[in-house]
Amino acid sequence: MSQKIVRGLFALLLIVLEWTQPCLPSPLRPICDLRVLNHFIKEARDAETAMRSCLEGCSLSESVTVPQTRVDFEIWERKTAEVQAQEVQSGLWLLHQALSLLQSSVTNTALQSHLDNSLRNLLSTNAVLRSLNFQEYVPTDGGPAGEDTWRVSTATELLQVYVNFLRGKVHLLLSGAQACQQDVS
Repeated sequence: MSQKIVRGLFALLLIVLEWTQPCLPSPLRPICDLRVLNHFIKEARDAETAMRSCLEGCSLSESVTVPQTRVDFEIWERKTAEVQAQEVQSGLWLLHQALSLLQSSVTNTALQSHLDNSLRNLLSTNAVLRSLNFQEYVPTDGGPAGEDTWRVSTATELLQVYVNFLRGKVHLLLSGAQACQQDVS
């Protein structure tokens, strides 16, 4: 468990170092290094695997709203970076709400650890987006809803959505962010 906390803190440290040492030359800013996101995806998959093997004390107490994970690449690429960021941030907000609800209903201690990591990783991902100068997402009354959301009723479905959202829209946003593009001279 402490090794997972150290990994999460290491990712956060990379972000802080970027803010405090902006003049150090590097090929890519640490916040743009997709290895951090890939680590978060691996931990999300681990949580999903743990959920599948959990027999007791690991259910979702009620259905939750989650973001759509499907991406129509033609439509995605026509959106501005700000619109893409708002879509990702609203999805992260929904996932945070859903994972928090799951965490409050889970009694399995091994799964609790995975959920703690998932929630920390969501907060770190939001910090990365803020550091890329995307406007912070502020939910409206009741939060986001509509065509870009759907409902899941099991913890396994929730964790599948979480993994797919990180692999899909979050990855696309970070890999396409203007601040993360290398200068070609």
